[in-house]
Amino acid sequence: MMKYYETVSEAINDLAKRGYTTDFKILTDQDCLMCHQTVTQLSPDDFEIDETHRFEGDTDPGDEMIVHAISSTKFNMKGVLVNGYGTYADSSTSKIVARLKRHL
Repeated sequence: MMKYYETVSEAINDLAKRGYTTDFKILTDQDCLMCHQTVTQLSPDDFEIDETHRFEGDTDPGDEMIVHAISSTKFNMKGVLVNGYGTYADSSTSKIVARLKRHL
């Protein structure tokens, strides 16, 4: 059962408690994910999205964020990927996120 979070930080903190401890960033120029801790570049094709949590900006559309809990059995990694959506979504970032497999 998917949890509901009030804030982005609440989601990130709870996901970390559940083992999603790697902080990922999307590198659009290299078309890959990067792990901040190891500075390793990883293919999005090797990851799947386990959970997605969307946050609406109550007063500022710039606050609209999506938190993805992602994992890779190939690399034995679990972590979070935070991305904007709506008006502030980056289309090249969204293309890389679309390559992440959905975990059913």
